[in-house]
Amino acid sequence: MQLTSAPYSFRNDARVPAFDDHGPRTVMDAQCGLCSKGARWIARRDSRQEFKIIPMQSDLGSALMRHYGMDPADPTSWLYIENGCAFTSLDAFIRVARRIEGIWTVVRVLRIIPPFLQDIMYRLVARNRYKFFGRTDMCNMPDLDVRERLLQ
Repeated sequence: MQLTSAPYSFRNDARVPAFDDHGPRTVMDAQCGLCSKGARWIARRDSRQEFKIIPMQSDLGSALMRHYGMDPADPTSWLYIENGCAFTSLDAFIRVARRIEGIWTVVRVLRIIPPFLQDIMYRLVARNRYKFFGRTDMCNMPDLDVRERLLQ
């Protein structure tokens, strides 16, 4: 689901530190096992090296979450920013997959699911992500591809 805000509105928000906003950006929970797997998935499949990952526990990540009216402590929170516009929920995942080359574009088929059902599915997984996938520290992962993409 697209969050309502003018494109690049975060540039005019004094609470959001300046950052390189060229290209797609994801704001993810750096302590979540599922999010860490997602970051590795992006890093391995993003052959154009476009994506940067922003831990939501960082000053930048927290500020972006708050800018879009989200709580960085809420387990259902994550953002995908593309061309200055922010997306969340399963819609954000579908948009990420669309930019990744190869078979992952097939994820677009999830768009046939009505948005309210997408949100229910996403929230079910997101609220239980620590139970299902455990905790980790994305910022200290040995995966160099992921660490090189981190913006903090």
